[in-house]
Amino acid sequence: MGLVLAAVAVVAGVLLTRGGSRPPRVALPLHAAKEISLPGDSSRFDYASLDPDRGLLFIAHLGASRVIEVDVHAGRVVRTIDGLSGVHGVLVVPALHRVYATATDANQVVAIDEATGTVLHRSPTGDYPDGLAYDPVHGTVWTTNESGGSETVVDAATGAARGTVPLGGEAGNVAYDPTTRQMLVDVQTRNELAVIDPTTLRITRRLPLPGCDHDHGLILAPTDRMAFIACDGNARLLTVDLTTWHITGTDQVGDDPDVLAYDPAAGHLFVASESGWVTTADNHDRHLTITGRAHLAADAHVVAVDPTTHLSYYPVPHGPGGHPALLAYRPGP
Repeated sequence: MGLVLAAVAVVAGVLLTRGGSRPPRVALPLHAAKEISLPGDSSRFDYASLDPDRGLLFIAHLGASRVIEVDVHAGRVVRTIDGLSGVHGVLVVPALHRVYATATDANQVVAIDEATGTVLHRSPTGDYPDGLAYDPVHGTVWTTNESGGSETVVDAATGAARGTVPLGGEAGNVAYDPTTRQMLVDVQTRNELAVIDPTTLRITRRLPLPGCDHDHGLILAPTDRMAFIACDGNARLLTVDLTTWHITGTDQVGDDPDVLAYDPAAGHLFVASESGWVTTADNHDRHLTITGRAHLAADAHVVAVDPTTHLSYYPVPHGPGGHPALLAYRPGP
């Protein structure tokens, strides 16, 4: 593990959104904490998911068709889990001691033992499975089939099929709302948010998202009854009130926003973009304020945050030494 002593460097330059506007650059309130070398080649990474109690971060190395397991407390790679063709989504469910990953090229969702890395079962999905969510009440894993335009629902314990929910458009990300016990999913080619009853597997609400082009990213702040939606077509971040179902805020982020992470203890939101720009925001009294927006690193489009240490993590194909690395940052003024 190499220790990065310098603070985050803000790269000068101009970033244009698809809409042609220029996002104001705001220095990121982040300071480099450490760098962990990752194995494999410098191909694309995708989602990452953290078990904060065990300090285990699972990273989808899409280009290598493997999941990398990292002990972030010890600063070392624990193992690699191979044979996950075109892996995109990854989700650890600590209560089950399991990790779920979407083998996109095989149209499968794969269950993995968190402690051993053993593949437990593989379940068929629709076309191009991507993001994942877990419903603890029904004991199911939900997979967004992006080009298939549907949600595949499987039994988290056995991998048996529970059903399919057609969305009527391409699927973005999916999230479980523990307050209402409903599933929320982006329907990115319709620019809307769909609400699904997980008992009946029926869509109960479609919320139009004016001002959003291609809603892909999604994360919730359930206690505050808020949803944050990233629109990768026009680099916008929408805030939705989950009580009134009104859009309460629209902010500009880096070009092609992808993965979002939220620290509920600190109220910090992170939006990582394909352009390598990261946007940070603070949630105070259900109001979101942008605190930073700048280039972090090339291909830094994936982020995970630890709610206990408040460190944020970014796997990148080319770290400071030119090799794959996991970059960790601590928040600060």
